[in-house]
Amino acid sequence: MEEPAESLSSDQVELRRWRMSDLDALERAIYESLDHLVPWMPWAADPGRQQTADFLARNQEEWETGQAFGYAITSDAAVIGSCGLMRRVGAGGLEIGYWLHPQWTGRGLATMAAAALARQGFQLAGTDRVEIHHDAANPASGAVARRLGFTEVERLRAPEGPEAPGEAGIDVIWRMTADQWKASAVRWHGDQSR
Repeated sequence: MEEPAESLSSDQVELRRWRMSDLDALERAIYESLDHLVPWMPWAADPGRQQTADFLARNQEEWETGQAFGYAITSDAAVIGSCGLMRRVGAGGLEIGYWLHPQWTGRGLATMAAAALARQGFQLAGTDRVEIHHDAANPASGAVARRLGFTEVERLRAPEGPEAPGEAGIDVIWRMTADQWKASAVRWHGDQSR
């Protein structure tokens, strides 16, 4: 099975595949970001060293099976967030997910990370679309999709309702097709895979 590059860059951020040795850095980033994460990320309500270690182990397994490709978002070698490409939106599709430490938000870094992921995703054989999903109550995630030129294609009531305290329980789905990406990729020419 084809795998993406283990490290990607886009302007001011470097993405690199999660490693078990990232446990302390990731645990610190999560702990410092809890107020920012708890409203949107159900897993953030019960953080801990074991959950973080389990996340890193799961990332290794999912990478090896091709189910998902998780990356640390870094700037000047410091872990400032997490992102990934996930095969959970059907054949030919990849979903992008991301979060940043609040000290690093508002600088376009999430957009840069998502651009690097989209570029890499479209380089994988058989990818005809990339999607970004977020809750309607989280417009910051939608702003990333909009800046990259994704199109909002659907709003669905989440069958399980809100999963985190800040959520409205309405999933917003943004999509970029391979053809759309090729037409707009000139804007994101700074993306590189290594």
